[in-house]
Amino acid sequence: MEVRELEPKVVWNHFEDLNSVPRPSKKEERVIAFIKAFGEQLNLETYVDPAGNVIIKKPASTGMENRKTVIIQSHLDMVHQKNADTDFDFNTQGIQSYVDNDWVTAKGTTLGADNGMGVAAIMSLLSSDNLAHPAIEALFTIDEETGMTGAFELEKGILDGKILLNLDTEDDDEFSIGCAGGIDTNSEYHYETVKTNDKDFAFKISVKGLKGGHSGMDIHLERGNANKIMNRLLDGISGLNLRIVEIDGGSLRNAIPRESFATIVVDADPKDQFSKVASHIKEEFSIADPDLEISIEAVSLPNSCMSRNESVKVINSIRAVQNGVYRMSMAIEGLVETSSSLARVIVKDGIFCTQSLQRSSVESSKMDIAHTVGASFAMIGAKVEHSGSYPGWAPNPKSEILEIMVPLYKELYNENPRVQACHAGLECGILNERYPGLDMISFGPTIKNPHSPDEKVHIGSVEKFWNFLLEVLQRIPAVN
Repeated sequence: MEVRELEPKVVWNHFEDLNSVPRPSKKEERVIAFIKAFGEQLNLETYVDPAGNVIIKKPASTGMENRKTVIIQSHLDMVHQKNADTDFDFNTQGIQSYVDNDWVTAKGTTLGADNGMGVAAIMSLLSSDNLAHPAIEALFTIDEETGMTGAFELEKGILDGKILLNLDTEDDDEFSIGCAGGIDTNSEYHYETVKTNDKDFAFKISVKGLKGGHSGMDIHLERGNANKIMNRLLDGISGLNLRIVEIDGGSLRNAIPRESFATIVVDADPKDQFSKVASHIKEEFSIADPDLEISIEAVSLPNSCMSRNESVKVINSIRAVQNGVYRMSMAIEGLVETSSSLARVIVKDGIFCTQSLQRSSVESSKMDIAHTVGASFAMIGAKVEHSGSYPGWAPNPKSEILEIMVPLYKELYNENPRVQACHAGLECGILNERYPGLDMISFGPTIKNPHSPDEKVHIGSVEKFWNFLLEVLQRIPAVN
């Protein structure tokens, strides 16, 4: 079956239309134009604010004019990740989605269900002519995945709604009423290269096949971090006078790194020693990452490399850096409070740099882990910068919209939803700063493995999510 034939067809067709438009973070010009044209073609009030966020307003359907206006929000950009052996250009090609049993996924790339399913649902509401709903303010934000600058720079005074439905949660039985804040920690260290010796041996090391995933929602699953694994491999053979030539590990700041590649120079063939280290690592990750691939192959000797002393510094700094869960919440059982993910490691042309993302629902703990990570690199003399800090979203268990949605869910599905905060960065906390007093909740269909080429969305959950959204809109209370 083709994706466009799935039910509800209106949602899936809008999703496919959206996925035909390249929409990487920081390069949303085409998708902004696409959504703007969509609103204008429907003859709806459409506005693009100075940041690039698109706002489309639709009046209430007949009989719903006295209900409260609802802001419905999703972000336009998507994480671009692909497998190393996938030939795909995100800047020019549309996502190639297909049906895989009960799921929709993509061919070797991220699918864009995060947050494309939310965008498609909003488009379906805007294009409908027979659905009951209050006045809707559709808010399509930009750059959520690499800094949430759309939410940060959202123009004030253009929205009137007091209820906000964020469609960016990834389990169809979950309502998010709070989220973590985040901050980026980046480092840069300059080093002098030295010449290699004719008697040296050069090798390329590859780490591939890891699951990766969302560095917030999946951080507790103990999946392998390609940058940390590569560093263990280098450390394991460092006694052979190892010197680093290049490292290229990870890709995106908010994804658990799946791959890393390094070129090294050593005094002797390291394969026996390397095999022992690799075997131990693969055994450790045999459950969490059973498809982990580690390999080493001889390559041509380069002319220059990092010195032995500098290589030791780099390896020690990466070894010392905190990665993974830092602290569990004492307030909400099972919730990760604070974490860090070493997303990017690059050594090339005299520069060693790293990118990492720290998250926490507690502001002081967020800054503590950020400075802890930064200290690992500052100790070798690297320049460390913290940027892109955004706030968390404090839960409101007495939310009016929550009190509407929980009993509705139980009425429809004969079970209670899971009401909780999440360890991902949602835009709700920032939007509440721009528009204080918003009554907010986040929900969505079931999406697995976001931010990785294994991303997929459950077909049945999309229909469930869509039908539930329509029921929620019919229950929106009247203006007092």
